[in-house]
Amino acid sequence: MPTYVMLSTIGPDGWATIREKPDRIKAVKAEVESQGLTVVAQYALMGQYDFLNVIEAPDEETMARAAVDLAARGTMRTTTLQAIPVDAFVEALEASG
Repeated sequence: MPTYVMLSTIGPDGWATIREKPDRIKAVKAEVESQGLTVVAQYALMGQYDFLNVIEAPDEETMARAAVDLAARGTMRTTTLQAIPVDAFVEALEASG
């Protein structure tokens, strides 16, 4: 199953919600998983991004729909990247030449 890394930046309204209801972070995980994705890992970050989520999705369209649904709330911005396992990447390079 394809793996994606989602980096999130939370806006002021999002932080207010998290401060008042920290369990909201876990509720969002459940909402994402109800859309057919699997959250493999979640990390809070210090720096340019606030959270990192490793997500498995059946395809790009499903991942894109979930990213749009999250962003449409207006409390966060995301950057989503497809992650390729290094072994698969090396095999693809070896096969091409």
